[in-house]
Amino acid sequence: MARKDAPLRADGSANTLFPHPGAPGKFDRSVSLLAWGYNEELLLESFLKRAVDLLDRTVVDWEIIFVDDGSTDRTGEIVDAYARREPRVRALHNDRNRNVGFSAKRAIGAAQKEYFFWQTVDWSYDVSNLRVFLELLKHYDVVQGIRPTPIRLLSYIPVIRSIYRVKARSDNLCKAVVSLSNYYLLRILFGAHFQDFQNVTFYPTKLLQSVELQGNSSFVNPECLLRAYETGARFIEVPIQFLPRPTGEAKGTKLKSVLKSMRDIGIAWLKWGHGFREQARTRAAGRQIYRVSEPFHLDDDVLKLVLPLLKEFR
Repeated sequence: MARKDAPLRADGSANTLFPHPGAPGKFDRSVSLLAWGYNEELLLESFLKRAVDLLDRTVVDWEIIFVDDGSTDRTGEIVDAYARREPRVRALHNDRNRNVGFSAKRAIGAAQKEYFFWQTVDWSYDVSNLRVFLELLKHYDVVQGIRPTPIRLLSYIPVIRSIYRVKARSDNLCKAVVSLSNYYLLRILFGAHFQDFQNVTFYPTKLLQSVELQGNSSFVNPECLLRAYETGARFIEVPIQFLPRPTGEAKGTKLKSVLKSMRDIGIAWLKWGHGFREQARTRAAGRQIYRVSEPFHLDDDVLKLVLPLLKEFR
C-alpha cells in the first residue's frame, strides 16, 4: 500500500518511489513554488488546489507565490480569495501585463524559502516525483528537468534524436518545432550542454537572488540556468514529462512572445553570451552536469534515489 502522504502522479495515482516504512517522510527543508499568469481564470483555482495538495504532502515548510501579470479577467480576484483562505499562498499583482520574465524575476525576488521551483498554471510539467527531485538537492546545487526521449540505439544519431525530441516536446507539431528550434539556438549561441532549457528547475533561492537577470521574456528560464551554470553550480538532469494543456490558451509560442524572446537572447549574447560560450567550452572538460540518463556517472546514494526514474526513458 502506498504511503498516506505520498505524492500523486499526474493521473491521480500514488507515487510509490518512497513506499516502504523506512523511506523519507516530507522534505525537511523549506520550498517556494512560484507561478504567474495572465488571464488564467479558467485554470487558476484548480492549479492552486493542486499545488497546495502536492506541497502539503511533500514538504514540511512551503509557500506559493503567484504573480498576476496585469490580468483583465478574474485571475487577480481568484488568487486573492485563495490567499485569504490559505496564508501560505501569497499574491502579487503587476500594474499591467509585463510578460513572463518580469513576473518570474519578481517572484524570485519575493521567495523566502531555502529552495524554489516554478510550475505553469496549466500544469504542463509532471512533477509527481517531486519528493525525489527535492531529495536530490542534498547532493547537487540545481536539479534541472528535461523532457525525456526514449533511449534507443537510433536516438544517438543527431537527426533521429531531434525527431524523438519533437514527439515529446509539446502538445502539437508547430509548438514542438518552435520549442526545439529555440533549444538548438541556445545550444549554439551559449554552448552549455543542457538537454532542455525550458522545464521545471529547482534552485537554491539565494543562488538565483544573487545573480542579475536581464530578460523580460520566456528567455528568463534559460537565463537562470546559464547564470547558475556560470557560478560553478553542479546540476543533475531529471526526467520531467510535458503534459498537454487541458483548457485555455497557451501564450508562449505566439509570434509576439517568440520575437520578445529572440530579442532578449540577442541582447544577452551581445552583452555576455559570447564570453560565456568560451567558458562553457572550457568547463565541458570537467563534469558540471550529471544526468539520470547516464547513471554510470552517479554515486551509489544518488543512484538509489533515481533508479525508479529510469523508466521515464522507455
